[in-house]
Amino acid sequence: MEGNYIKIHDILRPLSWLYGLGVSIRNVLFDYGIMPHESFDVPVISVGNITVGGTGKTPHIEYLIRLLEKKYKVAVLSRGYKRKTRGYKLADLHTPMEQIGDEPFQIRQKFRDIYVAVDANRRRGIHRLCEDKATADTEVVLLDDAYQHRYVTPGINILLVDYHRLITEDALLPAGRLREPESAKERANIVIITKCPTDIKPMDFRVLTKTMNLRPYQQLFFTCLKYSKMRPIFKHAEEVSLDSIGNRPILLVTGIASPKQMLSDLGQYSKNISILEFPDHHYFNKKDIEAIRNKFNEINKNNDAFIVTTEKDTVRLMSIKDIPQDVADNLYMLPVEVEFMLDKEELFNDNIIGHVRKNSRNSILHKGKDANKS
Repeated sequence: MEGNYIKIHDILRPLSWLYGLGVSIRNVLFDYGIMPHESFDVPVISVGNITVGGTGKTPHIEYLIRLLEKKYKVAVLSRGYKRKTRGYKLADLHTPMEQIGDEPFQIRQKFRDIYVAVDANRRRGIHRLCEDKATADTEVVLLDDAYQHRYVTPGINILLVDYHRLITEDALLPAGRLREPESAKERANIVIITKCPTDIKPMDFRVLTKTMNLRPYQQLFFTCLKYSKMRPIFKHAEEVSLDSIGNRPILLVTGIASPKQMLSDLGQYSKNISILEFPDHHYFNKKDIEAIRNKFNEINKNNDAFIVTTEKDTVRLMSIKDIPQDVADNLYMLPVEVEFMLDKEELFNDNIIGHVRKNSRNSILHKGKDANKS
């Protein structure tokens, strides 16, 4: 596949076999009910992957929020990766990022009318959302990054697969980046191949569909990234459309797992792009800011360059005090959303809304009353 970013470390395959054995035993224990798992009377939709690294979970969670929030009270439950707290934590608009993690913080700030909570114990988290007085009106729970969290049985299990790191071509940890064997995809109701190039050919769609080899009960969708205008982070200025860049220099600063598709997409608007990559969920410090400043000064020969970063990185950069003015004035956030391809957006939406409507608490309550009458 063109654009394949998979690298297999063959020398580590024996360790991958041992890792895979442990994962297989764990899955068998869940499959046979030896390990406990729980279903809930509120619609639960899980979004996750079986690979280490970014597959676009946050943009897809945000898509689901936009789809559902006008009709239902939505709650997002995440484990809160790299947060400095433990246990269950319900976020409000003033909760610091460090207490809930960067992705939940981003979602909390963008969507003011939903609930955002974090808890590594997803069963406890769902119970708290549905039973605590403050959130008892929850009508649908979106589980972020919970594909391996089998203690909860979701109503819809959505598996995300990076176009550039197909699970059919990857290997288990540590030789590759798979958390589970490829066969784990069979737990998914919906599989989405994410970060597809916008110019992907019809033949590629057919090849990908055949390669994934899904079961009849599974549905396959394809999404690509859709960018809005670049927004200045620290100064009051107009937003900048990508079409107006005109090949001006760009310094792309990322602390995400897989920035290559973003780099490729920006390359359509400027051929003069440099990149500074930091680890996923990286907490920036003053030394990092100085490195950004030095790199920016290298490319800003004509005082027309941009520093561009992601929404997720923005929330971490904004926590840095005393950012140099020349960096702050030229630092822009590039918002991203997902877009369904092959005109399948309506089909996906109908599946989600239909499931939530059918399995809502009110619907279940009415069914129970009708059964009692009978």
